[in-house]
Amino acid sequence: MNTFADSTAAAWHLVVSADPLLLSIVGRSLAVSATACLLACGFGLLLGAWLAVARFPARGLLLTVLNTLLALPSVVVGLVIYLLLSRSGPLGFLGWLFSFKAMVLAQTVLVLPVVTALTRQAIEDADRAHGEQLRSLGAGSFTRGLLLVADERYALLTVVITAFGRAVSEVGAVMIVGGNIDGFTRVMTTAIALETSKGDLPLALALGLVLLAVVLLLNLGIAALRAWRERIDGGAADALRARMLEAAP
Repeated sequence: MNTFADSTAAAWHLVVSADPLLLSIVGRSLAVSATACLLACGFGLLLGAWLAVARFPARGLLLTVLNTLLALPSVVVGLVIYLLLSRSGPLGFLGWLFSFKAMVLAQTVLVLPVVTALTRQAIEDADRAHGEQLRSLGAGSFTRGLLLVADERYALLTVVITAFGRAVSEVGAVMIVGGNIDGFTRVMTTAIALETSKGDLPLALALGLVLLAVVLLLNLGIAALRAWRERIDGGAADALRARMLEAAP
């Protein structure tokens, strides 16, 4: 108990004193995850919207593969990226292995199926509600998908936040392709695993506290976004009802 209490107190001191080593690891971790989330959302939002409105023979099979990729183990992704980026691999000429770029690539591959699947579901639900009206106005699949993305932008912001949470808490893939090199590729999750194995519990606990704080802020952001959207939708509905009452004879 004393060891736990002492480690927790030391960890809290590292956090409140803004320890330089702690800040460097946290900053690198957030930079990797934010970059990966940005890339994954750029492709995933468009791909998910297209899958939601497009109809083609192999669509069911493609959706099955996409849903399977949601449960893709991170260590498998790390292994595949490692083989691709290794010196004898097809992408070895890039020289990305054990670098910031390799970790971004691994997290992007992990997050992309999440963004695509959640976007596809949100846009497909919206298409069932409003797609017929858009089709009657002459909107094709591509145009309809873009219009529905704009209409469901608040729901898709939740997808973006969820994707970032998935990326920032990942450990297996970045450990394999990044190498956990001190000062270069060490991020929060890999540092927690290393420091725990070394017995440096204060630093591991401090990083754990920061990681929990990041996840908590993401959840609070999702809750605030949902409440804000419900308030806006409720206000718009009240205004519409008021106009209808005024126009009624």
